[in-house]
Amino acid sequence: MTTQSPPVVPAETLTAVWLTAEGLEAALMDYVDLLAACIDGGASIGFLLPVAQSRLEQYWRAVAVAVAADERRVLGLCLDGRLAGSVQLGLSMPQNGAHRVDLGKLLVHPWARGRGLSRLLMQAAEGEARRLGRSLIVLDTEEGSLAESLYPRFGYQEAGRIPDYACNPGGTLHPTVLFYKRLKPA
Repeated sequence: MTTQSPPVVPAETLTAVWLTAEGLEAALMDYVDLLAACIDGGASIGFLLPVAQSRLEQYWRAVAVAVAADERRVLGLCLDGRLAGSVQLGLSMPQNGAHRVDLGKLLVHPWARGRGLSRLLMQAAEGEARRLGRSLIVLDTEEGSLAESLYPRFGYQEAGRIPDYACNPGGTLHPTVLFYKRLKPA
């Protein structure tokens, strides 16, 4: 028995854009929907159920402010003209950490899963980090989550685990797994 990788969507159906603050504000409700769908699906990405739409709007508006301040990058990935996924790079680091980025909110809408979009988002994030002269990506994810199984396939190394780090959307404390990846120069 052989296993196959999920099919990758043909490039002509995809559009990927690093958003400006104005672009994020213009598509705010699409990003709210994406985030809500992932939370409703059990993704541990900083919110507890039930989460009010106003809280999700407030979150994305704060992200737009960080994008405008050049402290964060947000990539939107559309499939057939519909927002299918997103990933963020946190750029605001202390002076002694200016060589790294914090990867966060790797989101793929439930209707778009199984098409290789996570891999495309990660490749784009790594490319942008390299373009910015960064040589290290760090991230954390809930232990036992789907995301935990994805990152090693993308070349990330486990750095450790922290017990009772955060609550899942249902409010139960879970450990987190820390990952990193050293980037080769562009």
